[in-house]
Amino acid sequence: MAFGLRPDVLRPADTERAQRVTYVELFFDLVFVFGLNQLAAYLYENQTPLGALEGVIMVIALWWAWVSTTWVTNWLDPVKLPVRVTVIGFTFLAFLMSAAIAEAFGDRAWTFALAYILLKLGRAVFMVWATSRHSADVSHDFGNVLIWAIPGSALWITGALLPLPLQLPFWAAALGLELTGSILGYPVPGRGRMEIGRWDVSGAHIAERAALFVLIALGEGLLVTGFEFASEESSTERVIAVVAAFVAAAACWWIYFDHGERIGSEAIEAADTPGRMARTAYSWVHLLIVAGIVLLGVGDKEVLGHPHEQSVAAVVTVLGGPMLFLVGTVLFRRVLERRWIRAQLAGIAGVVIVAAFSPFLDPLSTGSLATLVLVATAAGETVERMARRAPEGG
Repeated sequence: MAFGLRPDVLRPADTERAQRVTYVELFFDLVFVFGLNQLAAYLYENQTPLGALEGVIMVIALWWAWVSTTWVTNWLDPVKLPVRVTVIGFTFLAFLMSAAIAEAFGDRAWTFALAYILLKLGRAVFMVWATSRHSADVSHDFGNVLIWAIPGSALWITGALLPLPLQLPFWAAALGLELTGSILGYPVPGRGRMEIGRWDVSGAHIAERAALFVLIALGEGLLVTGFEFASEESSTERVIAVVAAFVAAAACWWIYFDHGERIGSEAIEAADTPGRMARTAYSWVHLLIVAGIVLLGVGDKEVLGHPHEQSVAAVVTVLGGPMLFLVGTVLFRRVLERRWIRAQLAGIAGVVIVAAFSPFLDPLSTGSLATLVLVATAAGETVERMARRAPEGG
């Protein structure tokens, strides 16, 4: 008896629907507004080395839950009823993950771990079942993903059962195993590995999905900053801080969306191995971009709450967001265009210079200078691009 879903739910090739982002995908994304908000609150309340490590685990898990599901809807057509219902189920699991973030390393470790592994295993099982009759290669590849997911799931469950000092290394090992599998192509003896180079992906779809998530992250940062500003009494320092926070978010939007976002789909469609380029640019590099935006919001909250109380934790929080974001965007452009963007490299250097002078500054000054660096980076890249185009126009 043939195994698998009888209707063909793959995205139709060479049609508008092959590139379209559907409303159920946007519904899935909405849950991550809550997830990113919970993550930012956790990082703000746990500005310690241990809290930072726990935050790294959660931001990677949250991102991997989102981006792996995005790859599924790049192959499958969410307009089809089985796919739509499944994505709604995934949305519920992502919601449970998000709700458990505040106590993921505490009383809700079980909730976080179970929601994550059910999402991971369910995604792989559904892909194998949905594609086995219609795309043997995709079904085979996700069979390998499923095999790799099983030991990783055991590590998640074991970590949730153990006391906190042991929970962190087990969850780190679980994520490490999953990320290693992605790098290696999920090799399985007797089955080979994923051939990422042969993946037929929609560059326009994956680029738009990632851009929408970046926009969600920026919006969540403004939400965190706005609530913090509204909860405190107004003062000159806080007005300066909230203006700087908005300008920094606008500069990040400009750096990402003015040019970089637009070339993503074109670069993928033109690549010899589009799947490999899309995986590097969006699965991996975008993790830095999103983490930077989340930390940017945490830094803005720190400046609003403690504008004159400088500390090592405050410097890391306030400058870590701009640094991660700029490193992520410069690598993103490097992957797509095979060149280094000088304005963004200069911006990274600018953040390093601000960090060197941070012992003589307070958080408000540190954050304001970081905002100026982001604005200068956005302006510098725009001026550089217009200067390159001028001779062509003439």
